[in-house]
Formats: sequence, structure tokens, C-alpha cells
Amino acid sequence: MRAAIYARVSTKDKGQDTENQLAQLREFAARHDWQVSREYVDHETGSTNDRTEFQAMFQDASRHRFDVVLFWALDRFTREGTLETLQHLNQLSALGVGFKSFTEAYLDSCGVWKDMIIAMLATLAKQERLRLSERVKAGLDRARAKGKKLGRPPKSVDMEQISALRSKGLGWKRIATELGVGVGTLYRLAGDGSKIQRGVI
Repeated sequence: MRAAIYARVSTKDKGQDTENQLAQLREFAARHDWQVSREYVDHETGSTNDRTEFQAMFQDASRHRFDVVLFWALDRFTREGTLETLQHLNQLSALGVGFKSFTEAYLDSCGVWKDMIIAMLATLAKQERLRLSERVKAGLDRARAKGKKLGRPPKSVDMEQISALRSKGLGWKRIATELGVGVGTLYRLAGDGSKIQRGVI
């Protein structure tokens, strides 16, 4: 079994380094006769996937340079949230690469818990999406309750400009493009005398 070791500490983790993680991960790999193909080490926050070594690890996974990713704990692998974590683990699985957490025995795609863990993470990710949707809806409701108008503000239209463009033989689609409005908007405007007079959509 070819293993990739991933270790990470944040720049905010003062006084910590990755050597403790690496020592235990190397020992685990040796005990299981796993050949360590490469070690990937990041010294930055795990709240984003824009980490140099993290990205390099996934690139090498796509090239089938190892069979399993071994990390010390899930929060060392990523702290992006349940949905993103699930996506990363699913991406590894899709590439034919397993994953194993040293400190969390249940988080092991090579073991009997694989399907249950993925199902659990998928459920948590779904709940996270629902909570996000509910927070957005609640925010919009609060804004409406305070009298805030949502959506794009009304756009003023120069009716003389429309007439000038029409006199040049331009069609409604071309005029709409020129003015940055929808064709349907022009149709409605042209059919509503009061709005034509005001020049407001």
C-alpha cells in the first residue's frame, strides 16, 4: 500500500509544529507496511482548500501516485465545514484513493465503517445546506420587515434615445443590448404610456 502523509498546523497554532503529527503517522505507516510515497505539510489555516501542499496532494492523487491519504485528525486535513469535507473525501474516493485518520478510528475508508461515515457526512452536509438556506431566508425576511427594498433598483430609460435608435432601424433586441435592459422590459415599456412618459422601468 502506497501512502501519502498529510500534516498541517495553522500559523495561529503558536508553539506547535508538524513533527509530532509526522512522527506518529510515519510509525503507523511502518507498522502496517505502508510505503510512504510523499509527505505533504502545510503551515496555514485549514479553513480554505487554497493550500499549496493540499492542492499538490490532490494533483498527485489524480496521477495515482498513492493509494491512501493518512492524516492525524480530520481537523488537520481540513476545517472548511462539513460540505467541503465531504466533497474532498468523495473526490479522493472517486480517484480510487482511500483515507485514514490516525486519531479517529471510525474515519477509515479502508475499514468496515467507510459507507457509514460517508453517509453520515452526507447527512450533515445536507443539514448544513438547509441551515444556510434558512439563514439567508431569515435575513431577507428581516430586511423586508425593516422596509428595505430587495432586488435590482428601478432603471431609468431615456425614451428619446429609444426613439432615436428605432429611427435608425435598430430592432428591439439590439436596443435592449445597447441600453443594458431586457427585451421584455422594452416591450412592456412601449406598451405602457405612463411609463413611457416617466421613462422609468
